Amino acid sequence: MTEIIMTLTLRSPAKINLWLRVLRRRDDGFHDVDTRMCPLDLADEVTLEPSVDGLAKLTCSNPELPVDESNLAMKALRGYEKRSGTTQAWQIHLEKHVPHGAGLGGGSSNAATVLLGLNRLNGGVLSDEDLHEIAAELGSDVPFFLYGRTCDATGRGEVIEPVETFDWELPVVLIKPGFGISTPWAYKNWRDSKELAGVFYGVQTQPWGEMINDLERPVFEKWIWLPTMKNWLLEQEETVAALMSGSGSTMFAVARSEADAAVLAESTRKFCGESTWVQVTRTRK
Repeated sequence: MTEIIMTLTLRSPAKINLWLRVLRRRDDGFHDVDTRMCPLDLADEVTLEPSVDGLAKLTCSNPELPVDESNLAMKALRGYEKRSGTTQAWQIHLEKHVPHGAGLGGGSSNAATVLLGLNRLNGGVLSDEDLHEIAAELGSDVPFFLYGRTCDATGRGEVIEPVETFDWELPVVLIKPGFGISTPWAYKNWRDSKELAGVFYGVQTQPWGEMINDLERPVFEKWIWLPTMKNWLLEQEETVAALMSGSGSTMFAVARSEADAAVLAESTRKFCGESTWVQVTRTRK
């Protein structure tokens, strides 16, 4: 007899972009990109359990985040309802560890995790293609998080190709200042932005790929803290490479080892002060 699962808790991982090339602005207002995204050990937790009053509801450990229909997790539930033709009366709880507005994909990951969880709770009534189409409607990064592995993404980010030969679990230090950055703003200002003198924007060639982020140009122009942070990270002996993730505001450094990552994190905390969020994690294959 099939076991009926009534409560489900799933990891909802963060991500970094090992590279992000912006190719062109499309007629629909989006931009074509070429990016490689890696899931991280750092993750939120998403719990789904039956709603006591028959209504879908959302709660969150971070009081600064909305818990109404504007949250991507609720939009994912509504998208699942529409595609499946069912009513989904679940209480969703987000236990947040991934900061908001960080370029780490926290909200997109939560949405994808809700889709995966609902489909599991409903006996897999929707196909992988169905889930991907719902995810793509929710946001460009959401489809990636359905795969749970390192992937290349093209189109506006919704065309996903899993990477078959990514064998690295990279020790990473994440650094997020006390401000976030709007992804639409970063893309809107990409074309007309200019490089700052004294800041390294070029390719950082590594065994796992050519690390570069084209969105550093517009973002660094407005938020000078970020290029200062990147230059400082690249000067540290523990750092192999340093880059902004997504549209920011998180900077990340790949360290030479987990021990070096711990040393670098401590140095970063001293350099940045208490208002900056610093986290050691690693990529997952």
